[in-house]
Amino acid sequence: MNFPKRENFKISEKLLVIVGSKNPVKVACTDSAFTEAFNRGFVVNGINASSQVSDQPRGDEETYLGARNRVVNAKKTFPEADYWVGIEGGIAEDEGGMYAFAWIYIEDKAGLNGKAKTGIFYLPEAIAKLIHSGMELGEADDQVFSQENSKQNGGSVGILTHGTITRQTYYNQAIILALIPFMNKELY
Repeated sequence: MNFPKRENFKISEKLLVIVGSKNPVKVACTDSAFTEAFNRGFVVNGINASSQVSDQPRGDEETYLGARNRVVNAKKTFPEADYWVGIEGGIAEDEGGMYAFAWIYIEDKAGLNGKAKTGIFYLPEAIAKLIHSGMELGEADDQVFSQENSKQNGGSVGILTHGTITRQTYYNQAIILALIPFMNKELY
């Protein structure tokens, strides 16, 4: 199968991408992923957009809804954009323990959408206990690992992999996967 060359995605004017969060990690990874996927520059800005879910979403459904709601609310706030991106981190549990993940939801001005989920990783029992007591994952990380504002830096994934995978690189791949429909509009 022949794939279109990445050069064919180049367009001279920069398109505007709005991220439904001012978290600098989420804005930076969105910028990086869009640039990689389309081989061009974008103007990427973050705005405060409500997820309308719990501060610590649990399970796929609530976490996905949070990402989608960030897009819906970002569109209401900033309808002039070309793309809107929602990134929502969540936790869930299975027989192996508590694990973390994130959902990515992207929409363009034509109404096309793309979605993807990051890989999962299991959290230490000390973190799980704090979350069960009502703490958010970022707060639990800060307490257990003596960090400050870790969710706007490397996050759990960065701490637990000793920086081998940063929060930005963790989200980056999932954002590119969520961009597949936009990179292949003829198929979607």
